[in-house]
Amino acid sequence: MGTFQAMVELFLERQGTFWTLMWEHVHMSLLSLLCAVLISVPLGIYLSRKRKIAEAIIGAAAVLQTIPSLALLGFMILLLNQIGTFPAVVALTAYALLPILRNTYTGIKGVDPALKEAATGMGMSSFRRLRKIELPMAIPVIMAGIRTSMVLIVGTATLAALISAGGLGDFIMTGIDRANNAYILLGAIPAALLALFFDLILRITERTSQGKALTPIVVVLAVSLLVVFAPLLSFNQKSELVIGGKVGAEPEIIANMYKHLIGEETNISVTVESGLGSTDIAFNALSADEVDIYLEFTGTALTALLNEQPERGSNEEEVYEQAREGMNREYDMSYLEPMQFNNTYAIAMKEDQAEELGIDNISDMEEYSDELTAGFTFEFADREDGYIGMQEVYGFSFDNVETMDQGLRTRAVEAGEVDFIDAYSTDADVVEYNLFILEDDKNLFPPYQGAPLMKQETLEEYPELEEILNQHSGEISDEEMQQMNYMVDYEDADPSEVAREYLAENGFLN
Repeated sequence: MGTFQAMVELFLERQGTFWTLMWEHVHMSLLSLLCAVLISVPLGIYLSRKRKIAEAIIGAAAVLQTIPSLALLGFMILLLNQIGTFPAVVALTAYALLPILRNTYTGIKGVDPALKEAATGMGMSSFRRLRKIELPMAIPVIMAGIRTSMVLIVGTATLAALISAGGLGDFIMTGIDRANNAYILLGAIPAALLALFFDLILRITERTSQGKALTPIVVVLAVSLLVVFAPLLSFNQKSELVIGGKVGAEPEIIANMYKHLIGEETNISVTVESGLGSTDIAFNALSADEVDIYLEFTGTALTALLNEQPERGSNEEEVYEQAREGMNREYDMSYLEPMQFNNTYAIAMKEDQAEELGIDNISDMEEYSDELTAGFTFEFADREDGYIGMQEVYGFSFDNVETMDQGLRTRAVEAGEVDFIDAYSTDADVVEYNLFILEDDKNLFPPYQGAPLMKQETLEEYPELEEILNQHSGEISDEEMQQMNYMVDYEDADPSEVAREYLAENGFLN
């Protein structure tokens, strides 16, 4: 009951944002369904007349549905050179093709051959027979496929938030990141109700169309087209600069700092596109010119993007220089000067458990490698500067390793489902859950200082950005960043206002 009340209170506080995200979700879902219907129904009719190639094409549509939805969304960024609504709609359309295509083909093929022969004998053309006999009789089967696709689209569209397409997934991803059930429910419950609502509309349309040819379906299709295409003219508007940010409070706070700094000293129009998921999605968005700048960490740039390892014991300046030179050499990108805070990876466990087991550093864990359960994020589990490197450097692995989303791992260690997790040194969770950071006694984790990453051509077009953004060089301590993260994650403060407040208090803004 407490969680439900918290969700209601959150809704009352964030009504404006809620209705904006609801509209984005409806628009994205309807547009995807219309595209899927306009592709699948004509194709299914065509295949019912060309049955030799039908199974091959339907099989190809089935292959599209086997691709993990998140992987397909990430791939669309590179394929289409965009982030946001367009690649999300393309991916969702691909996911929705199979049920409609298969049901259209099956419905048309299942019409009694005797009826078709009788219609032909009465002098009906192929098109008139389709309109008068085959489609009306196949409507129940076709509509069942459309309803299945609609539910699939509405659910999968929540993941589109990871490529900055908006929708109710924004609430869900925020809730997962902050381990906040109210946010998760505020996104999940309306999404489920939306799917049921659309299913009801389609069911009513199917019933009213029986015995009345296709008129109700045409009416619903026309209304949907009006809803979808009326606002599209404004969707292509883009600011001069788009600043991206990965999922989490910290990237969004820093992205807004960049926006405020640029807005203070120039007339350049700037927008922030946060919540871009993992490093790969954010970097792909930068490569595809969908964002112009984003915060990247020196250790991540070096190990994940350049596939290089720093010399053991390298200091922060040496790691930054190695990353800066590599990004310029390999990608023709400019990596400006880093801030002071070092958001490095760390291994953390509950303080009382660490004291009980006598664990102070990572090496101490070898004795308990068959007893303790690890809770690692997907990214940490697959990185050379994460669990892969941890096994090589420390010479042991854990028998029980659970991989999970970033926001869930803190909740898991708090609930005792795992014994330790990967964390970041500036996480607000470290304070909130009284976690103990184990000493990295073999210097596995390289420095992770945040710095602006952009294409060289962007800096050439806007050379003033270097001086503006380098004002942050050496600024923001670990404690200051941790406190700002805490305000966003646990006090639900607006990241833009948190960023502005820091800049104003420290003399960066008038």
